[in-house]
Amino acid sequence: MTVYTKAYGKIDVDERQKITFPAGLYGFESLKDYVLLDGEKQPFFWLQSLESVGAAFVLIDPFLFRPDYEMDINDDELTEIGVQTPENALFFTIVTVPQDGGPMTANLQGPIVINRKQRLGKQVILNDPRWRTKHDIQQELAGSKKAVC
Repeated sequence: MTVYTKAYGKIDVDERQKITFPAGLYGFESLKDYVLLDGEKQPFFWLQSLESVGAAFVLIDPFLFRPDYEMDINDDELTEIGVQTPENALFFTIVTVPQDGGPMTANLQGPIVINRKQRLGKQVILNDPRWRTKHDIQQELAGSKKAVC
């Protein structure tokens, strides 16, 4: 299928890259259909709305820079998108890239969960005080490397 994207312009993508968010994302509840695209630079991805070219989000796997990240998600929320085991899901966090050159941050308080098989997604809100909406990715990555050494 042909998709118009914020990052890449008009591109062709496989139908299997389509992800439906029945409840939308927080602040974008009316937008339900997206495609998951590889970013130009790893380890980033793009979540591009199919309904609004301007609605595109940079994503990252939170476990890459926070190996201690824990998500205490209510089973009912996971059941809504058919996730029964963690192996059946992909987990991402939304990245903010400030235009002023400030640090890239990730929202660990509001992760995105995607059912791999059914291609359904949901953004959840965690009540754990360790996780905030702005975690400096580079700083956390440097901290996790020091902890391993």
